Formats: sequence, C-alpha cells, structure tokens
Amino acid sequence: MQYAVSQVNRLRHWRGTAYLLAIALCVSCMLTAIVVGSVAIPIHTVIVVLWHWLRDIPEITIPNNLVTIIVTIRLPRVVMVTCAGAALGGAGAAYQGLFRNPLADPYVIGVASGAGLGAISAVALGGALAFAWYLMPLGAFIGALLVVGLVYLLARGNAQYTNNDLILAGVALAALANALTTYIMLHIGRQLSQLLGFLLGSATIVGWDAVGLMVVSVMLGMTMLLIAARDLNVLLFPEEQARFLGINVARIRALVVIGATLMTATAVAFHGLIGFVGIIVPHSVRLFVGGDHRRLIPLSACYGAVFLLLADMVARTIQSPQEIPVGIVTACCGAPFFLWQLRTTKKAA
Repeated sequence: MQYAVSQVNRLRHWRGTAYLLAIALCVSCMLTAIVVGSVAIPIHTVIVVLWHWLRDIPEITIPNNLVTIIVTIRLPRVVMVTCAGAALGGAGAAYQGLFRNPLADPYVIGVASGAGLGAISAVALGGALAFAWYLMPLGAFIGALLVVGLVYLLARGNAQYTNNDLILAGVALAALANALTTYIMLHIGRQLSQLLGFLLGSATIVGWDAVGLMVVSVMLGMTMLLIAARDLNVLLFPEEQARFLGINVARIRALVVIGATLMTATAVAFHGLIGFVGIIVPHSVRLFVGGDHRRLIPLSACYGAVFLLLADMVARTIQSPQEIPVGIVTACCGAPFFLWQLRTTKKAA
C-alpha cells in the first residue's frame, strides 16, 4: 500500500515538473526569440525594455530604435508565434483523440488547408490584404469547419474506414482546397508574393490589434478543449460505452470540433499553412505524460509554442538577412517524423 502511494506521489511530482518545465522553456524561448534577429539585442536590454513597458514607465535610457524594434516589431511577432504554436499543438492532440487516430493533425487531415482556402477567399472578397485582415480569421474558421465536418462524416459514415483511409480522405480534401486556393490567388493577381508566403507558412499580419484577436481566439478554443478533455478520454472507448457512462457524446464532439477548429483557423489566418506541429508535439508529449487529455492538451499547447518559436528563430536566422517561411522548417522536421509514425502505426495494426 505504501509503495502504491509513493508511486502516485512520484507521478504527481513528475506531472507538476512537466508543467513547470514547459512554462520555463516557453518563457525562455520567447525571450531568446526577441534577442535573436538581424539586429542582435542583449538580453539585459530586452528585459529592461519589457520591464518599463509592462509597468508603463516612459523614462528609459535605451535608444528609441531598440525600443521600437523590441516593442513594436519583435514582441508582437513572438506573442503571435507562441499563440500559433500553442493552437496547433493543442488542436493536434484534440483531433487525435476525437478521431482515435495517432496520425490526425490539422495539416494532415486537411483542416489547415480548408482554413487557408477560407482565409484567401476572405482576402479576395475583402479587397486588399492590408484592409481585409479582420475577415481572414472568420473565413479561415468557416473553411476549416467545412473540411473537418467532411472528414468526420466520412470517418463516421463508413464502418469499414481505417486510419489510413481517414488520412487519405484528409489528403484528398487538402489537395482540393490547395487547388482552389491557388486558383483564387492567380485570379486576384495582386500581392502574389505575400500570398505565396502565406501558403508556405509565414507571419502575414503582425501588430497589437492582431495579437489581441489571436490571443482571445486561442484562449476561447483552449477553454473548450479543456472542458471536454475529461470526457474525451471516455470517447476513446466505443460510443455505446461512453453513452452508458453518462457522456453526452454529441456535446463533447461539438466542443472538440469547434474548439480545435477555431484554434487551427486562427493560427492559419495569421501565420499561413504551418504543417506537422500538431503531430510531432502531441506524440512527443504523450511519451512522457501519457494519454490523459486533461494533461496532454495543455502540455501539447505549451510545447507546441516552444517548437514553433524555435522553428521561427531558425527561419529568421538560417539565411539572414533574408527570412524563409517557417512552414519550410516545420515540414523538414515533420515529414520524416510522419513517415516514421506511419510505418510504426502500420506495424502495430
């Protein structure tokens, strides 16, 4: 009995350590991302500027150009990258639990491509990109919701569907959405380079107004996922058993679909199509904390933010002073991981 109690206490201690480590890594990566760039800024300068900015103290001895770079350019971008990584990591963990598929990912099952189609359609309908940014999240959410709804209906409507069939359905819908997106881009005929960067995954919109909208959307989606996390564990069992245990299956699925899709759409609307974050991070986190979604989803969000911050730093510095889309970096990391996971899943089946 004492041994069992000690094991439980040790497990709780490890879980608490995992949360603290995730938060510490996230804060460290955010500070490092502000320091790193075409203009290197000492860490103590960054801390002093942020301290004065948070406390609204106007008197500061640091040059105005450095203050502008930190507060106006880098800090909003770092916050948005953090939110995008958290959104994709948390949404990936939720989709994997919802579809009972270890390969489910906002990018792989086509949700991100549907969000990209909706965002580009909003740009086409709203005029110039600079004036249509507030329409992009709404369009992205509608496009992502349509795709995830189709994938879910395909998976549920045919009992003979396997995991690989679900992935192939998502790939087919993603290909269709990407084709329509390319057609709309060519039809618009303006700001093509910026829209192409959007498809490859890059920060298309940066500013404190966009930061506010993104933070609110990601927090709302994460709240929905955390509310459904406990019951999402039960949905891993057959649907009849979940209903027997008193779970409102339709309500939980709706919460997960809306929450994860809102987070994915927000990330895509402001950062473009960034792939594989939602498959690499949840799998890595699951190895250490297990499959309980009450811990898996928030920790996947934290480590998703860390992963995307690191990828964004690589994208900004590997070819400095030029910047490559962060989606290229995540694809180079995620594609081999996806192939390995596909082979592992096939062996297990």
